[in-house]
Amino acid sequence: MEFNTWLTFLAAAVAISLSPGPGAIAAMGVGLNHGFRRGQVIAFGLLMGVWTQTLVVGFGLGMLLSTSEVAFSVVKWVGAAYLVWLGIQQWRAPVRPLVAPAGEASPDAHRHLARTLFLRGWMVNALNPKGTVFLIAVLPQFIDAARPLLAQYLAIGATFGVVECLVMSGYVALASRVLGMLRQPHHLRWMNRTFGGLFVVAGAVLGLFRRA
Repeated sequence: MEFNTWLTFLAAAVAISLSPGPGAIAAMGVGLNHGFRRGQVIAFGLLMGVWTQTLVVGFGLGMLLSTSEVAFSVVKWVGAAYLVWLGIQQWRAPVRPLVAPAGEASPDAHRHLARTLFLRGWMVNALNPKGTVFLIAVLPQFIDAARPLLAQYLAIGATFGVVECLVMSGYVALASRVLGMLRQPHHLRWMNRTFGGLFVVAGAVLGLFRRA
């Protein structure tokens, strides 16, 4: 991949990652409820979701998903249902301070939370067929068929993944620090309900998504 082509893809990856979507909602929701240090792990889950999508497209499975109405519908509705479920969980989340008292949670509880948030991030990005359709449409513009494909896909995957991880980390930090100033219980309750509602809307939008 030529340097100018890579720069163009880098700019596109930054724009895609910055745009509001389920990943950004998930990152900010976690930052609101768990703070930056504990919530940061979701960014790595979202990163793995991006890499999963890239692998799916790179191995040609994305074309199957794009052309098979049954496969596309199954993934779409599973992803939509998952987002709605996350919205309900966020809406019903207990009102609590962002920073838990020292020693409140055991190491096992911290590990369980990390696994849960990592899996949540992966599922949000991996179960979004809109991402697959987007990559199928966009990647050919940056791939030179006359050059080794593996190196180009590795460069694209690494670039997209790092950008996604950094941007999502920024969303976690934004929620944990800026929204962390909202200390009153009713403020936190309404923030939980706001993010819960955004998840439900994102699920509904995904459910209504149709391939071009």
